[in-house]
Amino acid sequence: MIPIILGVVLFLDLNFLKVKLMGLLGIKQKWGLIILVFFIACKTQHEKLDSKQLTEVEHGHSHPHSHSHSHYPVYDSIAAHKLIFPSQVPDRVIANLTADPAHSFAVNWRTDQHVKSGELQIALATDGPEFLLEGVRKIRAKSQIFENQNRKEPLVKAVYHSVVVDGLKPKTTYVYRVGDGKDGNDGWSEWFQFTTASAAPDEPFSFIYFGDAQNNVKSLWSRVIRNSYRKFPEVDFMLHAGDLINDRDANLEWGEWFYAGSFIHATVPSVMTPGNHEYRDGVLTSLWKPQFTLPENGPIEELQETCFVIDYQEMKLISIDSEGYDESMEARSAQIKWLDSVLQSNTKKWITIFTHYPVYSTKEGRDNWELREGIKPLIDKYKVDLVLQGHDHTYARGYADNKGKGLTLVDDAGTVYAVSVSGPKMYESQDQDWMVRRGEYTQLFQIITVAQDTVKYEAYTPIGNLYDAFDLVKKDDKKQLINRVPESPVRLRKNFLKEDK
Repeated sequence: MIPIILGVVLFLDLNFLKVKLMGLLGIKQKWGLIILVFFIACKTQHEKLDSKQLTEVEHGHSHPHSHSHSHYPVYDSIAAHKLIFPSQVPDRVIANLTADPAHSFAVNWRTDQHVKSGELQIALATDGPEFLLEGVRKIRAKSQIFENQNRKEPLVKAVYHSVVVDGLKPKTTYVYRVGDGKDGNDGWSEWFQFTTASAAPDEPFSFIYFGDAQNNVKSLWSRVIRNSYRKFPEVDFMLHAGDLINDRDANLEWGEWFYAGSFIHATVPSVMTPGNHEYRDGVLTSLWKPQFTLPENGPIEELQETCFVIDYQEMKLISIDSEGYDESMEARSAQIKWLDSVLQSNTKKWITIFTHYPVYSTKEGRDNWELREGIKPLIDKYKVDLVLQGHDHTYARGYADNKGKGLTLVDDAGTVYAVSVSGPKMYESQDQDWMVRRGEYTQLFQIITVAQDTVKYEAYTPIGNLYDAFDLVKKDDKKQLINRVPESPVRLRKNFLKEDK
């Protein structure tokens, strides 16, 4: 009788328990209190056991009565687990440009595998929260269960979600959020604000161009992207010229990249081309397509979302996958043929190619003659305006026919080539004929503004110092280059490192 009662009372309110026990057993109040204390001790010990069992589960120790589905048995032993592992709340939210940025944009995000499906909600932005009252559009995400394990990291289990939002109005500000589709706010991101491109061809726009971030991204690249946004908060998109991280499938490094950009990734759309560090042994990182949604209008399946074209107002943006070009003859010939057809049919006033490997390198021994041999004839034939590149971990800007060094004004200018670096990994460069301005040991971001007949280019250091600038003016199919190089001295590595002096 008493054991049965003991089992039942563990689930009862303690005050209620005291009265009932004394009544059922017909004992005095003093003994009732003693029994009650005994029950409390038993219950406390039971709770301690439950806590111990929970701790064992969290640390990967199985228990016969545990129903935990934790994917991360060494969760607490990893210092940066918040950057590596997902949760039920969306992280790594990023907006990407589509092929039609005036009427659509793409969004990707990540959750853990408890969240099997995702949803995006979007509405016209309003001065207050009244957009919640009506007109919120709901779009079901494409959700992909995904697992990967870098050679230096634990297994990461996630679900990646993606949505392409179409049917939008040009030059219009929207609010959107992503989540699990359930009521309330617990399983959702914050509401982000986003503005579509204009459909008017002469409407000014601007974008930020980043060279390699690659190393120490959280520690040393974060200030570059954050201060670029601080200086130019009205920028329309960001462009990355490859090597966003160092080790293609390292979840910690990708976590640092998303952490560094934080909400900027979700509010300013990005476009990126892969570098050699997004590849290994000729194979693109398996995280590229789950993390980003980029146009699929390239030449062959192998190059989907790495080689593509975007019409952004009066500029044609073309991504050439230079590592794919280097690794595969099929990819090389396909990109050359495709680039020819894209440029031949172009109707936009401005043409910008962005790729990782430089057509003109900044130092002997880093030459990419195969790339130059394949695409430079097309660059010249179709009078491409800008070629934006990375890889060399230094800065250089100029043009192929730079024979009159030091000229402020260059008539009938050809294509302007730029190589830049935004991360802290630094190499040396060498003076070459094509260069107008070069620099070493300098983290930079470039703001490029397009307004009717003029492309304005400015390279800034993270603290806002102007390091290089020029204007490219195009009228009646003739281009004039106006150099605006600051009077500050060329920054060289040897001036900062004693062993180089």
